Amino acid sequence: MSESTTISGRAAALRIDNLDTDQIMPKQFLRGIDKSGLDRGLLYDLRFDAQGQPRRDFVLNRPEHAGTAILLGGANFGCGSSREHAVWGLQQFGIRAVIASSFGEIFYSNAMNNRLLLVMLAETDVAALMDEAEAGQALSIDLGAMRVRGAAVDAGFELSSRHRRMFVEGLDVIGLSLSYREQIDAFARSHWARQPWLQDVARRTRERLV
Repeated sequence: MSESTTISGRAAALRIDNLDTDQIMPKQFLRGIDKSGLDRGLLYDLRFDAQGQPRRDFVLNRPEHAGTAILLGGANFGCGSSREHAVWGLQQFGIRAVIASSFGEIFYSNAMNNRLLLVMLAETDVAALMDEAEAGQALSIDLGAMRVRGAAVDAGFELSSRHRRMFVEGLDVIGLSLSYREQIDAFARSHWARQPWLQDVARRTRERLV
């Protein structure tokens, strides 16, 4: 097991159902040509007022939640558009995992492919963990045992074998694909041996046209 097996640290409760990706990362922060600076845009309208001043009562602005690593969200977290920036912004802000009872489907795929861990638990377990977070208790997510542990909560969760392997071995989707390099090369050799006339068709066609 790698160091990616356990995620632990401070947690923050965001008691908002149907939090969509436009709220997580507003459209005005999608204009850049790279991923930088998205932490500033994360939950911008919730974190800041109309004058751009931090809202003192918002959970992630409170001193006791500085350095939050685990976010506890409401049902259907990450619904809405497919913007991957929502995932990148959470990661740049320091969030390593989100726990909720359900997630938007596209957001779930984007997050897991970028190694932002999403954990689905029963609503009762999420509510109990939120209470613990608000009381200042730290949480841990154990990918070896597939359990979330708090002061009084010890709940199991499930991941696909592919996603669990990615987190345990520290792989993104490209790294996971490259782990099958020998099988891919073997398939390519077999494919071209059976159908050699298909190999380099574009190059050979271009050469004939020159």
